[in-house]
Amino acid sequence: MTRPEIELPDDVEALEAMVLAMAAKAARVEALEKQVDDLEARNADADERIERLTQILKAFDRARFGRRSERLASSTVDDEQHAFVFEEIETGIATIKAQVTKGRGSADSKRAPRPRKGFAPHLERVEVVIEPEELPEHAGKTKILIGEDVSERLDVVAAKFRVIVTRRPKYAFRNEDGVVQAAAPAHIIEGGIPTEALLPQIAVSKYADGLPLYRQEAIYARDKVELDRKLMAQWMGKLGFELNILADNILDEIKKAERIFADETTLPTLAPGSGSAKTAWLWAYARDDRTFGGSGPPMVAYRFEDSRATECVARHLSGYRGILQVDGYAAYNKLVRKDGGNDSAILAGCWSHSRRKFYELHVAKSSKIATDTVECMARLWEIEERVRGQNPEARVAARQEISAAIVRDLFTLWQATLPRVSGKSKLAEALRYAISRRDIFERFLTDGRIELDSNIVERAIRPQAITRKNSLFAGSDGGGRTWATIATLLQTAKMNAVNPQAWLTQTRERLANGWPSSEIDALMPWNYAA
Repeated sequence: MTRPEIELPDDVEALEAMVLAMAAKAARVEALEKQVDDLEARNADADERIERLTQILKAFDRARFGRRSERLASSTVDDEQHAFVFEEIETGIATIKAQVTKGRGSADSKRAPRPRKGFAPHLERVEVVIEPEELPEHAGKTKILIGEDVSERLDVVAAKFRVIVTRRPKYAFRNEDGVVQAAAPAHIIEGGIPTEALLPQIAVSKYADGLPLYRQEAIYARDKVELDRKLMAQWMGKLGFELNILADNILDEIKKAERIFADETTLPTLAPGSGSAKTAWLWAYARDDRTFGGSGPPMVAYRFEDSRATECVARHLSGYRGILQVDGYAAYNKLVRKDGGNDSAILAGCWSHSRRKFYELHVAKSSKIATDTVECMARLWEIEERVRGQNPEARVAARQEISAAIVRDLFTLWQATLPRVSGKSKLAEALRYAISRRDIFERFLTDGRIELDSNIVERAIRPQAITRKNSLFAGSDGGGRTWATIATLLQTAKMNAVNPQAWLTQTRERLANGWPSSEIDALMPWNYAA
């Protein structure tokens, strides 16, 4: 090995300085190497943590969508909890990435530009132009614009309270009798303090976004605005009363449909006089004709009841003679005439409810029959995806061509299996559930208006099932009916891609000014125009 030729100084002090400089350089190199090792170790650890979180994220993704497809499911974790875990994992991944990139130069940390969906055109644009700094060497030169870089960032202006001061001057005529003054504007809360914008804000926060009045009271207090929850509750009662006619009209429109979906869910309620909790029920009736080529708007109506008895649904759907698509709850069976007369509703079943029973056994790997059933049923949903939105005739043709044979094979398998398994087993329970409902399960094969499942109403009732965690009623007269009324209108607005707060603000103004009941259809959420 050849030594590098280095000219050494003759001066001892210069030689000493050279040695010290070389030692310092060696120390810097050693420090840089250690820093590189630390960064590599940090990157490796970060990659491992990110990979672990990503795998959890994918698992929860499958679990969340499993509520529909049942590929993965957890009976103990609901949609809201899934969403929370989803958010926290994403936050954790971003934190790790920030730790890794900290300390790197701007060239290393700057990410490559990527395509991004633009912001909605109706949002206000605030233009900020940043001109280059005028340097001394630019003096006397003429700048020519050859282009520009444009970026958009989303900003927010915090909501703020304001007070609307309305003055109505009084005038008298000189040397004449009489006084003139403009009439006071009409309001739903006569003599009250809320404007046409405040009531919808409170209502949407409570009934659409799940924000109880006591929490709203605390939020408003941050702006030193004292709004007592008792007062807001009184406003909601008055608002619900005024909106009853609109909610009733939605149920009437639903009952005009060829097909209705029905479902029900529990609501926590205080038993009168005892202070203990009992169970009340929120019934939901949904209409959406778009799945079989209809052009009518989607809508949902809720009804709050202290009971789950047949009398409730019979009263809600009095006079209805169309298709009623439901789960397996026996109360709906009593709406159908036993002699098959055509002056009653026609029941159609929900394959999803049957599938869930087999799916639980499939996940537990306790039954090959259950696994075979789940795999066969998956083909039915694939066909439904292809025919969704087509007219009834086209849907029936596709179902007869492919689905009918699948359904026939499933019932043959189930009927052959049931005598061979224990009558007390979970598999026998799933088999009996399906076999006993064969007529309403097969009805979709011959009627293109019928869906394979009742997911439309389940999606409509899910927001109420989530927000009920922040609620406790006192029977149908203790807020339950108001909840059902306002939620009916706000959820229908959302189903029609209408901003519920904007719709409610406009509708309140119209009602306060005496909107004619003969033109109530113009107030429906699907007819809203900003």
